[in-house]
Amino acid sequence: MYFEFTDYIAISMFVTFIGLIFTGYPVAWCLAGTAIFYTALSVAVGEWTTLVENSFYLIDWNYSASIVDRNWAVMENWVLISLPMFIFMGLFLDKSGVAHDLMVSFARLLAGVRGGLAISVALLGILLAASTGIIGASVVLLTLLGVPAMLKAGYDRSFAVGTVCAVGTLGILLPPSIMLVLMADRLAVSVGDLFMGAVIPGLMLGLIYVAYILIWSRFSSKAAPPPSDVSPLGLWDVIELLKSMLPPIFLILAVLGSIFLGVATPTEASGMGAAAAMALAAARGRLTWSILRDVSLSTMSTTGFIFALILAATAFSLVFRGLGGDELFERALEAVPLSPIGLVVAILAVTLLLGFVLDWLEITLIILPLVGPVVANMGFDLTWFAILFALTLQTSFITPPVGPAIFYAQGVAPKSITLPEFYRGAIPFVILQVIAVILVFRIPSLATYLPSIAY
Repeated sequence: MYFEFTDYIAISMFVTFIGLIFTGYPVAWCLAGTAIFYTALSVAVGEWTTLVENSFYLIDWNYSASIVDRNWAVMENWVLISLPMFIFMGLFLDKSGVAHDLMVSFARLLAGVRGGLAISVALLGILLAASTGIIGASVVLLTLLGVPAMLKAGYDRSFAVGTVCAVGTLGILLPPSIMLVLMADRLAVSVGDLFMGAVIPGLMLGLIYVAYILIWSRFSSKAAPPPSDVSPLGLWDVIELLKSMLPPIFLILAVLGSIFLGVATPTEASGMGAAAAMALAAARGRLTWSILRDVSLSTMSTTGFIFALILAATAFSLVFRGLGGDELFERALEAVPLSPIGLVVAILAVTLLLGFVLDWLEITLIILPLVGPVVANMGFDLTWFAILFALTLQTSFITPPVGPAIFYAQGVAPKSITLPEFYRGAIPFVILQVIAVILVFRIPSLATYLPSIAY
């Protein structure tokens, strides 16, 4: 493939950003700083080449000043307004104590089942994922609730921590995932379509987890010992479980039900979810000024972090596009001697590798807008591709050696559990993740069926 002079500058810009990531500076500063530096470099190169015969037109400060208009458009985007509302909703649900009651009820109901505690964690993770959409919070909460109980029951430590790490990442896929909101914005597709497209793959992956836990517990006495001293299950236990399940189901119906039925847009539904989470906390006597203050501050901090990245990524993308980086990326993909299907596989493989060194936010904001148009031009459904992309990023969350979910869990797990034990526990679930990616890849209707019948 032929490279022009500006192509080398664009490549250098991308490599510089990757290098700055390893310095430990905040990613938003790395993105914005790289954009400013390469604008200045382009101006300097443009002025220097005017002194020789072959001059190059790059970009100047007037071009990069348009970032103000672009960021203003970002701030006016109604879809992104849902981000702080979903974050607020997830944090308030965590403070309401609903998760603890659910864990106790599930554990009581499945006490006589081998591996019942791990299944309880999996079912709780599915409900949390469909209620919060915040990965770090889900992993930490499941670790605090599930790991001590499983260790006390004699579960294998690797099996216990692997379960919480994998199940906690379902929040990245199941709606109302904040990552799907950002993906919809970057790909210019409907948030509702992505939410609906993620339901079947997300539930399928959760059921795959449960099936693995049941099978492995059955054949490995070390993973989950047989339950002992199990008291008979009574009607009151079932009633307690139903009472515990009502709050998260109410929240899921308030958010996803209103979106899927066309009653509200995702932005409006996020506001309903935030109000519903506060109502649940009030009903349980947990709506205090201190909790409201803590949740509001955490929401502001998380939202500020995300929007700082969005604004910096917008500046980076503008300069990168001005240098011809997006055209170079598209030419490079088209020059790869692969079929369209093979090219999608290659994109997903590279995404998985990038997930080892970059956070999902950077990959969603920088990489996804580059590969999305190429995939669309090849005739693939963007909803299907976005769900595949999300599944791949979810896999990188638990893939050793740098799976973020592993370190979330390690931070709050008992100190006696070593990092190699986390790795051993995560590997079987990585294999299950890959199986889920292959299923959605081979059967696109898993991701496209619900959006196709919604309207």
